[in-house]
Amino acid sequence: MAILRGTHLRTPLTPHTSDRDALERGKVGILDPGEDARYLVTRAGAVAVREDEQGTLRVELESEDPREGTMQPLVLLGRRDGLRILAVELPAPSAELDDPGRDLRDLRRVAEHLAEDDADLAAAATAMGAWHRSMRCCPLCGGALEPEQAGWVLRCREDGTEQFPRTDPAVIMAVRDGQDRLLLARNAHFRGAFHSVLAGFVEPGESLENAVEREVAEEVGVRVTEVQYVGSQPWPFPRSLMLGYRAWAPEGGELTLQEDEIAEAHWYTREELAEELAAGTIELPGPASMGRALIDDWYGRSADA
Repeated sequence: MAILRGTHLRTPLTPHTSDRDALERGKVGILDPGEDARYLVTRAGAVAVREDEQGTLRVELESEDPREGTMQPLVLLGRRDGLRILAVELPAPSAELDDPGRDLRDLRRVAEHLAEDDADLAAAATAMGAWHRSMRCCPLCGGALEPEQAGWVLRCREDGTEQFPRTDPAVIMAVRDGQDRLLLARNAHFRGAFHSVLAGFVEPGESLENAVEREVAEEVGVRVTEVQYVGSQPWPFPRSLMLGYRAWAPEGGELTLQEDEIAEAHWYTREELAEELAAGTIELPGPASMGRALIDDWYGRSADA
């Protein structure tokens, strides 16, 4: 299999503009309240935002600690304009912790409307919120975990072991045949008419390129002969890193679908895809996703047009 070099694709969650200030995470008092502290609230994949005068969404940075005396951990996201940006994942509103009119929106649905220089803050806060929400007990002994390093490490109070945030690498690939048709599939677990390019998690001891080749062969029975890396995207729902590829299967041919995984799959010309979209028989991923960026890359413009 040949490995090619290509230009990178950008998605709404790709830009990285803030200083993560990682070397300061162990500093005493780094999470203490102060005039330079700003708090970014997340909840189960949603992030607090506000709309500016131009209609662009910005993350909402609060000056008061929003935890109201609860034990929710803080995470130092980094610094911006001399301010410490602290993320906190809040549970659903309750008698002890209300929600004072925050505009919390699902990051997957609003990422394309988010200001570019806020993308990394929103993605990191959402990912770390998901980690703290799910990582409650030591996986070795079941003991309580205590945050360290400004929320980036959890240490077991019983055995002293450290737990770190987990990122799961996943390849996502736009497969083209010898006629430059694009392969789109409907996952057996997808809703209605939703179709996308193929994707799958990288297995232990496997290169990214081999993962592309294996996933395509497993899911549709097609042999990929060339791959081209085109970019990556954090996808913190809850902890994926999407690694995008163009892939070529010149022989194309009949598709053999993986049982219980792929409900249907077809090769599409640009004209055929346009007809399906106009008829409403196919739905594509939203503009915030790497899958949509790969489809638009093949299409030559936004498929919405």
